[in-house]
Amino acid sequence: MTEPTEADLTGTTPRRNPKPAVETIGNRRLKPSTLMMGHGFDPALSEGSLKPPVFLTSTFVFPNAAAGKRHFEGVTGKRPGGAEGLVYSRFNGPNQEILEDRLGVWEDAEDALTFSSGMSAIGTLFLAFVQPGDVIVHSGPLYAATETMIARLLGKFGVEWLDFPAGATQNEIEAVLEQARAKGRVPLIYLESPANPTNVLVDVEAVAAARDAVFGDAEEQPPIAIDNTFLGPLWQQPLKHGADLVVYSLTKYAGGHSDLVAGGVLGSRKHMDMVRAIRNTLGTILDPNTAWMLLRSLETLELRMTRAGENAAKVCEWLRDHPKVERIGYLGFLKDDRQADIYARHCTGAGSTFSLYLKGGEREAFAFLDALKIAKLAVSLGGTETLASAPAAMTHLSVPDARKAALGITDNLVRISIGVEDADDLIADFEQALGAI
Repeated sequence: MTEPTEADLTGTTPRRNPKPAVETIGNRRLKPSTLMMGHGFDPALSEGSLKPPVFLTSTFVFPNAAAGKRHFEGVTGKRPGGAEGLVYSRFNGPNQEILEDRLGVWEDAEDALTFSSGMSAIGTLFLAFVQPGDVIVHSGPLYAATETMIARLLGKFGVEWLDFPAGATQNEIEAVLEQARAKGRVPLIYLESPANPTNVLVDVEAVAAARDAVFGDAEEQPPIAIDNTFLGPLWQQPLKHGADLVVYSLTKYAGGHSDLVAGGVLGSRKHMDMVRAIRNTLGTILDPNTAWMLLRSLETLELRMTRAGENAAKVCEWLRDHPKVERIGYLGFLKDDRQADIYARHCTGAGSTFSLYLKGGEREAFAFLDALKIAKLAVSLGGTETLASAPAAMTHLSVPDARKAALGITDNLVRISIGVEDADDLIADFEQALGAI
């Protein structure tokens, strides 16, 4: 009879990745783009497979009953940090865990979770923090579905909201927070920067300072969450500027090929434990096949975003003086104002998605969109191909007209996401499309 191992006695299981992770060479810390090629995966545990297999299974075998008990202690929240091993595919899985490890690398986050869509990530986040009667404070505008979730879905349970414009100052944000605190418990401050679809930046540092000024170190201090889809993780890393949680539609740049739908939340472990508990209950976890596809995409994330950013700079430079263009909401053109100051402190690149305001209205916007030959008329962004859409008539159609007007979501606004095509070919396409107006 063999002697019992430590795993038998404690109910723990050996690490699924016994080979030490290579994160440094000498004194050099490896870059995220390098770590995307293998971080979190040991080929020896998968028959020597260079890439992680797709683990299509609904459940996982425990090595012993004590291990099963310990894993469920993590899953049910009796012990913080989640399960220490694989339990059931509503809770965790190899593909998802490898992906979450790699997502966390980009922003040096303590923890990361993946979801079946960006909105399931946002919905799970809200349910983790919000209670009936609470008052959510958020920047504006937000993605239309996010505004719908706050105002209509959560509104059914007595949740109210107050917002401040994306470019608000610390004093303006403090005033809104004071007003919200007087109305009820503030569970969360939710931001989106750049704002969708106007491309206006939120000063995350000012939001953090305003939160601290109003709430101090009180236990009721609300966490700050931010949708970082437009610029992250390459061009903006909000956790370094005061945010506690970062939200992603991984459908966009992280996926990058317009062939999957997924979401992610990253942040401090204490806040992520709360989000994990709700994900475990609802089952909003990402499926293993999509997780595998995202692992593939993360390997080229830096290359794709860099090329798209370079293309956008060239295209916007050409568009800015065109006689049929009213103005361009492109971060690379900011200078000598508050938005430029936020950009200098928070961002390392201007991104590849921008707002194009044409002279005219919906008729001119539709004529431009219908004439495009290379760029595709479709919603979404961050793919390898260039996409263009009319937010007022499409993604933000459900937003009340008065609110659209107040937020600058006008009929002449076209949102463009530049891809990795040849920049001069895109300029030729935009030139002929503008000529069709």
